[in-house]
Amino acid sequence: MTAAPRIAVVGSGIIGASIAWNLSRAGAAVTVFDAGKRGGIATPASFAWINASWGNPEPYFRLREQAMMEWRILDRDVPGLQINWCGGLIWDLPPEELHAFAKQHSSWGYGIREVTRSEIENLEPNLKSPPEFAYHVPEEGMVEPLATALAMLAGAEAHGATILENCNIKWLGEDHGRVTGVQTHEGFFHADETVIAAGTGSAELLASIGLSLELAKPMGLLAHSKPAGELLRGLVMSPELHVRQTAEGRLVAGTDFTGATANGKLDEAAAALNAKVQAMVAGAEHIELDFFTAGERPTPADGFPVIGRPDNRPGLYLAVTHSGVTLAPAIGVMTAAELLQGDRDSLLLPYHPERLLRPAA
Repeated sequence: MTAAPRIAVVGSGIIGASIAWNLSRAGAAVTVFDAGKRGGIATPASFAWINASWGNPEPYFRLREQAMMEWRILDRDVPGLQINWCGGLIWDLPPEELHAFAKQHSSWGYGIREVTRSEIENLEPNLKSPPEFAYHVPEEGMVEPLATALAMLAGAEAHGATILENCNIKWLGEDHGRVTGVQTHEGFFHADETVIAAGTGSAELLASIGLSLELAKPMGLLAHSKPAGELLRGLVMSPELHVRQTAEGRLVAGTDFTGATANGKLDEAAAALNAKVQAMVAGAEHIELDFFTAGERPTPADGFPVIGRPDNRPGLYLAVTHSGVTLAPAIGVMTAAELLQGDRDSLLLPYHPERLLRPAA
């Protein structure tokens, strides 16, 4: 009998969790390492909008579209995810750009339709000043990102995976150009394959083997209110604010889909976001800010995912991207297929790591 491949997954955010779950259920011997707590840093600070919305060239749209389909499969296979396919209401672009986006994405098969002010009032009756028109995408949804990552990690454990929290990786091990595992504070862990899904921490790990990854780290900030009764039915994307309501009634707000860049103090910026919610949503006038989440967003320099094996570095696989909540199910499935069967999905062809990897200075 052939021994199960021993795979190290560095990072336990939603990307690492999805990869670990898919690998472990396929029979791999998986160990997940995280320098902090399960779920990582960027994942809890995600707005968690499942979408293939504007700003996407068609190849990236197709990847996101596939990821949306994979979410429905994941919802079937992992208990308790509580995905809410609530739909998204969008008017956060100038009118000409909004119409162009809708025409383009509709031609690609996206389920987007224009809605009038009266239709908007039916969709979201508590919006104080609804626009004259917007676009609605019924197939978009939302999840609670940390809870989802934790559920996938628990599923991976049920299939035999080991999850190591507060386990700092000092460097990657190499032997004649092959990556052989990770050096932790407790010793060296040998692996047949090492997957780097460590978000903004990925660049530092790659530097340990002489590689430089072009990665931006914009700060994301989201304001979370105290729970309230139902005030919103779906995702609302206005020019001033993106906001959704969780199953427990919290209003989560940011100024773009993964949070806001805070130029001042984080608590002040979060309070300002909560004040915008109070001004936008009827019934939220006295809603209180409970807490905020903030984290650096792993954003490859050209804005697109870095997924796959670097050239001439056997034993190493990279999975670094923003929009991790939307993409996680697809990246998990595709990474497992590539690592275990050698099958690279055609949707990943534009996102090979070599385009953004350079020798470290």
